[in-house]
Amino acid sequence: MKNHGKKMLAPIIITIVFLVYLAIYGVAVVLATELEPVMILFAIPLIALGIGIIYVLVARIKEIRSGEEDDLSNY
Repeated sequence: MKNHGKKMLAPIIITIVFLVYLAIYGVAVVLATELEPVMILFAIPLIALGIGIIYVLVARIKEIRSGEEDDLSNY
């Protein structure tokens, strides 16, 4: 179980860093544009990307917990 924690640490840290980057980028876009429709057009892909990253993180954590840490060894 202790080994699983170490393997889960890197994906969690990378996800947090990337989500912070997306949030900062989103705030910069909102502050740089004056038109609300333009803000919505830029916000939708950022939100979708954030949700996708969280989905991949959850899937990776499930893989690690189930013992499928090294998928490449199956091929």
